[in-house]
Amino acid sequence: MEPQDDRRDQAWDLARLRSSRSAPSVRADGVARLLQAIDDPGRAGTVQLLVGDAGIGRSTLLDALARDADARGSLVLRARGSEAERGLAFATLHQLLRPVTDRIDTLPERQRPALRSAMGTGPGTDAAGPDVMATGDAVLGLLSDLAARQPVLVLLDDAHRCDRSSLDALAFAARRLRGEHVTLLLAAETGHTVGGFERDVPVTVLAPLDDAEAAHLLEGLPVRAAARLAADVLEQAAGSPLALVELSRAAAQDPAGHRTAAGPLPVGDQVARTFGGWAHGLPHATRQALLCLAATDPVDAAIAPVPARAPHDVWEPAERAGLVVRTGGRVRFRHPLVRAAIYQTAAPDDRRAAHEAVAELLHDEPDRRAWHLAAARTGQDAATAELLERTAEQARQRGGHAAAAKALHRAAELTPHAEHAGRLLVEAARSAVPTGDLAWVEQLAHAVRTRTGDASLTAAAAVHVGRLTVLTARHTTAFTRLTQFAARFATTRPESALRILADAAVARFYSGREAELHAIHDLLRRIPEHAGQEGLRAWVRIVCDPVHAGRADLRTLRAQPTAGDRDRPEQLTYLGIAAWLLDQTPEAVDAFDLAFDVVPARDALPNGLGGAAAWAYLERGRWDRAREVSARIVASGTAAGLDHAAACATAVDAMVLALRGDVRAARARAARAVALVDPLESRSVSVYARRALAAAASAEGDHETAYRHLRTVFTAHGDPLHYHASYAALADFAAAAVRIGSRQEAAGIVESAARRLGDDASARLRALLHRARGLLAEPASAEPHLRAALAEPVTEHWPFERAQALLDLAEWLRRRRRVAEARAPLAEALETFRRLGAEPWLERALAESRAAGVDVGTATSEALADLSPQQQEIVRLAARGLTNREIGERLFISPRTVGSHLYRTFPRLGVTARAQLRAVVDGV
Repeated sequence: MEPQDDRRDQAWDLARLRSSRSAPSVRADGVARLLQAIDDPGRAGTVQLLVGDAGIGRSTLLDALARDADARGSLVLRARGSEAERGLAFATLHQLLRPVTDRIDTLPERQRPALRSAMGTGPGTDAAGPDVMATGDAVLGLLSDLAARQPVLVLLDDAHRCDRSSLDALAFAARRLRGEHVTLLLAAETGHTVGGFERDVPVTVLAPLDDAEAAHLLEGLPVRAAARLAADVLEQAAGSPLALVELSRAAAQDPAGHRTAAGPLPVGDQVARTFGGWAHGLPHATRQALLCLAATDPVDAAIAPVPARAPHDVWEPAERAGLVVRTGGRVRFRHPLVRAAIYQTAAPDDRRAAHEAVAELLHDEPDRRAWHLAAARTGQDAATAELLERTAEQARQRGGHAAAAKALHRAAELTPHAEHAGRLLVEAARSAVPTGDLAWVEQLAHAVRTRTGDASLTAAAAVHVGRLTVLTARHTTAFTRLTQFAARFATTRPESALRILADAAVARFYSGREAELHAIHDLLRRIPEHAGQEGLRAWVRIVCDPVHAGRADLRTLRAQPTAGDRDRPEQLTYLGIAAWLLDQTPEAVDAFDLAFDVVPARDALPNGLGGAAAWAYLERGRWDRAREVSARIVASGTAAGLDHAAACATAVDAMVLALRGDVRAARARAARAVALVDPLESRSVSVYARRALAAAASAEGDHETAYRHLRTVFTAHGDPLHYHASYAALADFAAAAVRIGSRQEAAGIVESAARRLGDDASARLRALLHRARGLLAEPASAEPHLRAALAEPVTEHWPFERAQALLDLAEWLRRRRRVAEARAPLAEALETFRRLGAEPWLERALAESRAAGVDVGTATSEALADLSPQQQEIVRLAARGLTNREIGERLFISPRTVGSHLYRTFPRLGVTARAQLRAVVDGV
């Protein structure tokens, strides 16, 4: 593909998916046909018809194609039909050709009068007005003349509303433009014809947006609905871009701030009047049926279709009015906004009656029935409230957190008992936390305070507000709010205060600010100690200061009776995070494995430090699992608008990609992580992203850039920028410093870190310090440190870091001419890098092995020799970078067969990734 084609694809994607008004979804073959028509009308056809429902994005697509054609030097002529001018002869032609009226004088004498008359710039050919055939001939001449100079693209939007004389003239010309570089692209609404173009015209249908496109458009709107309403907007818009825009805008402006009833979301008054006005004048029975249909959600319609209960002739007036479409015995609204408008313009009593009627149809579906009964009630109703409680539990089990919170909120409004209503509102707040909508959770907490004076319920609601605050607010702001909450409940509700303080500890971890540690310790002293809360206290101390918290706090956390309970994923996560922070990585991974088995894939981990799981898997050498967990956290964080959670996981993914040698993708991921947060507010993510960027630079041998990135994870005075994340970079920082001649500065920072860590450094940190000191030491005194970095057996828990230390030792030994001693650490490092897929470091280890005289190809050459000749050739071609399809074309086999051979040969060759095959082949 040419660069110009790349730009066109990018422009198309931008126009299609980033438009603030609409984003058409067209099949790939339809897009190709439209572009081909513009590039080569002689082959693709001079005329193309674009068809779609109202608001589906026809105009946006025409805009994108016009910009693209204009950028490539085409002449673009545009017009738009309107009902007001539909009866005016040649109104569309006048609008279309106005930019080129000066070219009329260049036409032959026989063509000028007709076109001048049509354009209103001269006398007609006779008293009856312009002749269509003569005008069509003149249009043909003008377009041919223009096309001789540059390609011409003619765009008619709302072509079904253009006047017939203009369409006939254009159709006359179009039938005779074959071979000319002129394209006519007509856009019309579904169900309408375009006069003169009824036959033999290729049609491209604009389909509704799919789920991914709709979510992408919704995310990019300048005015967005609250997160709790996003699912409703997506469902009710049914893929219509216009409906997405209008429903989202109206939901964002909803003064009530919540929706706890069945029925469609509201729309703006103008939209309601426009679409709802279509129902004026219809029979009463038809309007009643339309309102019942509007009150019926899509799920309800699939269970008990309203049309099945209405007389057949009731729908005929609505169908003639263009409000509904009947297919296969079912009735649906022609456009989602018609449904919203019909519902919104009805009287409140009529809406409630409609919900009563739908509830009766759903008597065998208690969950759905509960919502309609709730919508039909104006006062309190304990029975309906109880039904909604059951509905909330069902929704929660399916991962429908927003639906559960809405049901519980509405149940609280209906229940006559204030204390029970308070409990329901607290549960609603808990269910709303995973949606990421802090305003909603705060609103529910306020409702608790309003409905009941129970201090325990008020404190419980505050816990849920705090839990989400740490994930959504700026970290310094969140920390201040959370510590204020904790102080408020310190003596009256110590358990709640401690839980809020746990969230403050997470905010402290994110920000890395030293002053916040003192505030945490002060509050811990003020909160009375109670039995059963020792583990949470220990967790707070570990998160705030893992270096000095130590093993005693971890033992306390382990001793909690729920710490290993598979039914309490939150406790498993607490244990996993604490173990990871204290470099008890195997224990952390075991806890996270259990937590992920318990928590459904659709749910986020129940704590703000869920990204710790991805880091634990990375450090343990389970890189594929780290990427899988990162993707899961990014997906859940993005869906809930929790940018910081997504940023943490994205930084982990960037590190894995860098270590495997995919530096371009690694840099893009790291940049994305930084873009999601304020680096000055979130030092943890900033450090993680810098470490990933440094790893990417090291993979390319750019040690200057690696050093520059790693230097930023320490302050100007050499202190760690983050009290936990920075220490893990010490050895890599030293390695980069040695290669660019900055030993002195790096040595000062390493020794400063050693003093800060003191005797509390974990075995892992001691190994990293020894490796850093060995790299920075004079060659004669480096060996003790390099060997000390490998002395403790627990270093095997961090295989990549151990392999780096092994390679450092082997390089030092070989340079001291102790080649025989270098071979054992080299062999172990090679095996680890190969297993992990750390391609850049594997290549470095292979080069060092060859320098040491090690036949690195012996083992792999024997395995390669055991393969069939065809398998050997496939491996060699794959090692050269050929794709499965390219290999298949060379060997006359299918790409699937190639993939099958590679899948079977990888274990026999001792590799886990395609990128490792080059080392296997080169070593033979």
